[in-house]
Amino acid sequence: MVSVVQSTLTIILSAEFIIGNLGNGFIALVNCIDWVKRREISSADQILTALAISRIGLLWLVSINWYISVFFTVLLVPGKLLRVNSIGWTVTNHFSNWLATSLSIFYFLKIASFSNSIFLYLKWRVKKVISMILLVTLVLLIFNIALMNMHINVWINEHKVNMTGTSRMSNFVQLSTRTLFINTLFTIIPFAVSLIIFLLLIFSLWKHLKKIQHNAKDSRDASTEAHIKAMKSMIAFLLLFAIYFLSLFVSIWSFKFPERKQIIMFCQVIGISYPAGHPYVPILGYNKLRQAFLSVLCWLRSKMENLQARRPFRDSSCIS
Repeated sequence: MVSVVQSTLTIILSAEFIIGNLGNGFIALVNCIDWVKRREISSADQILTALAISRIGLLWLVSINWYISVFFTVLLVPGKLLRVNSIGWTVTNHFSNWLATSLSIFYFLKIASFSNSIFLYLKWRVKKVISMILLVTLVLLIFNIALMNMHINVWINEHKVNMTGTSRMSNFVQLSTRTLFINTLFTIIPFAVSLIIFLLLIFSLWKHLKKIQHNAKDSRDASTEAHIKAMKSMIAFLLLFAIYFLSLFVSIWSFKFPERKQIIMFCQVIGISYPAGHPYVPILGYNKLRQAFLSVLCWLRSKMENLQARRPFRDSSCIS
């Protein structure tokens, strides 16, 4: 029987699912329409569109797994469903994290100003750098999937042995702990890279402001504005990423407690705010997306006003 806590968390997760799909879908749609019109798409928009699509996939997988675990627990048996669910989450989680990190690296190389020869080399070849980063991270993804498969195969083989219900549940808890621990370890890497990029961006801004003060120029130049704008986006991104990372860590820690199911469900609701809420950072921060978003809001507002204007006329006609 579904408890009140589970029902409440399910409603919250459903709302996050809708909000996240609307935000990510909006980004993908706007960029695709712009791509068709101009017959070209910038590198930043390519990364952002791929990120939005990966986030949609992640939201769907998390939501499907949630409803299965709450309402159709009997489906969580060894077999293809368990493997597909685990690997699917691993793949979408990987691309969600690394595409967001790649977007941070892209804007850092575009905005930051260092005289270091290595930095300048990377800055001039930013597209190749991002492509190489994504290719290298595929090795991490393959290694991650291999580890997940190994633990799942061991658990399935043990499940086939004649075991009691208690021992099977114990083994399933061990499997969940191990797979979650593996994915958390692989999540640390993009989080650490994003944090380093943020610190380097702060250092770049500090050097730029120091140079401006030395030359007695206006501190609110274009480069300073670009730094500040990028840092605001990075702060919002890192806060959401940190919440997501902590939710994974607390989920691992909660397996020690008997009421672990409620704790894990709460962590999932908190963690899903990262893929659901982050798309609104670029929507509000990038001019093209913000203008498109405001246009949609104006269109919806006009439709609502038209409906309200027609309602009194319909009511009066019904009365007569």
